[in-house]
Amino acid sequence: MNFVETFRQLLAAASPSGYEGPEAQVIRQLAQPYCDEIRTDALGNVICHKKGAGRKMMFAAHMDVIGFMVTHFEENGFVGVTNVGGHTAVRLSGRRVRFPSGLRGVLFERADAKLAEKTAAQSKMTDVYLDIGASSEEEARQMLRVGDIAVYDYEARQIGGGCLMSPYCDNLASCAALLLAMEQVGKSDNDLYFVFTAQEEVGLHGSKTAAFGIEPDMAIAIDLTAAGDCPAAAKGEMKLGAGPTVKIKDASVICSPAAVDHLRKAAEEGGIAYQDEVLLHGGTDTLSMLVSRTGAPAGCISIPGRSIHSTAETICIHDAEQAAALLACAAKRKI
Repeated sequence: MNFVETFRQLLAAASPSGYEGPEAQVIRQLAQPYCDEIRTDALGNVICHKKGAGRKMMFAAHMDVIGFMVTHFEENGFVGVTNVGGHTAVRLSGRRVRFPSGLRGVLFERADAKLAEKTAAQSKMTDVYLDIGASSEEEARQMLRVGDIAVYDYEARQIGGGCLMSPYCDNLASCAALLLAMEQVGKSDNDLYFVFTAQEEVGLHGSKTAAFGIEPDMAIAIDLTAAGDCPAAAKGEMKLGAGPTVKIKDASVICSPAAVDHLRKAAEEGGIAYQDEVLLHGGTDTLSMLVSRTGAPAGCISIPGRSIHSTAETICIHDAEQAAALLACAAKRKI
């Protein structure tokens, strides 16, 4: 598989938390040749099992993305929306969105919102409205209904320095990397579960139920991490182009030393350059897998990214490809 082309297939089916069906269908088709069985559980997780005689190892990449949901209609045909996942209203004015029906719209700041005077924490989704081109409330109601969901409407573009700029690198880039790892892993002494989880962006729900059912002996998440190498970022060691990271800690979890050691040794044995990651905010599926049932050693591989949760998230393609290689090495390494 080619990473960029695989990512573009996933991006075309981008689906918000709780509505992962279209994404799940694409993932099932792409994963089918590389595992022994695939099932979708009640919460919508796609669980790909590659059978092995050894201990259970679970890998998790969340396939849901942040999005929008229609809340109400206004007399002049404009539409109110709320967030599905972590949107910041001050960054939304002028952003294009699309609905599963193909309907397009654009978000704008309300005249009285004064977003320029507000911090991110002070801004609210009620400060923006959605324009779908309707001239009246009646027309808008014929086009949409309360509860309809939308995602960002932007393409993936390769830019200078071997980078990919796109919405939803978080976390479709990780899904693409996990698919590439499935292709690369070959035989393993471990009993492998590659899980594309649902509803991570709204509370790590999918990985919690999947880990409970699988009961892994070791669990590894893959997600994006905030790069600290640009003026908009908080200071940090992670940077684009220096390889995937092995997480040690974020705001939600301290990774299991056994999992960290497993990933570091897999990288060294595979000749893969990696970065150590301490992230001061945010969290991943690592937490829910760590504490599922009686607990399991859990860690995380991350792809460094800039401008996460925007329409122009940026990653280094080589970092993502090396994350796939590291996942494959970790899957083959006996636990």
